[in-house]
Amino acid sequence: MSVKNIVFLVLLLFIPVSLAAHFLEWGELVVFMTAGLAILPLAAWMGAATEEIAVVVGPLLGGLLNATFGNATEMIIALIALKAGLVDVVKASITGSIIGNLLLVMGLAMLLGGLRYKEQTFQPIVARVNAASMNLAVIAMLLPTAMNYTSQGISQEIIENLSVAVAVILIIVYGLTLLFSMKTHSYLYDVGVAETEALETPNHKPNVWLWTGVLLVCTLFVAIESELLVDSLEVATSKLGLTALFTGVILVPIIGNAAEHATAVSVAMKDKMDLSLSVAVGSSMQIALFVAPVLVLAGKLFGQPMDLDFKPFELVAVAVSVLIANTISSDGKSNWLEGTLLLAAYAVLGFAFYFHPVMS
Repeated sequence: MSVKNIVFLVLLLFIPVSLAAHFLEWGELVVFMTAGLAILPLAAWMGAATEEIAVVVGPLLGGLLNATFGNATEMIIALIALKAGLVDVVKASITGSIIGNLLLVMGLAMLLGGLRYKEQTFQPIVARVNAASMNLAVIAMLLPTAMNYTSQGISQEIIENLSVAVAVILIIVYGLTLLFSMKTHSYLYDVGVAETEALETPNHKPNVWLWTGVLLVCTLFVAIESELLVDSLEVATSKLGLTALFTGVILVPIIGNAAEHATAVSVAMKDKMDLSLSVAVGSSMQIALFVAPVLVLAGKLFGQPMDLDFKPFELVAVAVSVLIANTISSDGKSNWLEGTLLLAAYAVLGFAFYFHPVMS
């Protein structure tokens, strides 16, 4: 058993600890920290279960399954936070997920992979397609925000209706990106598929019913732990001296995506940069083109004013992240210095969010 799996097994102990902390009223800070630690292994097992099921159902359905459950943990946390009325935290978590995957994860992958291999390569065509998709995401966030700040007396209802229309378009585009990558231009992604298969154990035949059960159980417990996390979030972060903005942008995405982050970095250290970038950039695309639009539609159902009108500060952070990530990945090559530059950009943005006093 690998060290990573041993760590995740140990972290499962925080599930009963977090429940005890909640029911025995050990304090919001303890509940927040233990629930966050409990989510880490659950997210990892959800990812493992999805991959095992994908092996059985084939590349097409498997790809669709991975695309659907790729950010399931973050989606669950965001939906619970949205239902609780923490709209600003939800928007901040969307921002944090995008910049975290593009700067932190891709930066670590390029740095650690580059320290082992002088130069690593990946498909430049795929990088350009991903760049165009992320540019669309920035435009989708920019227009509602620009409309709100350049029009006088515009109603919240108009912003919400515009956001719903944009959300539908983004979901359609996300579906088309899946069609592009899994059907019409799947040959461009053959390298990543081959690398994924190379990581599988020879003659490996997963028990689909077992892994389906694992997926369902983990999803249930993620929902429970997310409820505890969200309920204790405001009080706990206040005690830690953190703002809701910093918590949403930095802490929540790291909790939800830690297992996926570890995968992207580990495969980069095996000189599989195509696969690493497909995890990092693919996760950002899913957040921007699928998760965020779904949350807008869910806000409509929950009666919460969820829209794509982000704070200018968050919008600048996303635009800067997309710009530097697209610039570095455009040539289909990477090295340790480029990874360092991405990490430096993430650190600068992290400090900016830390010192930013309020959400307004």
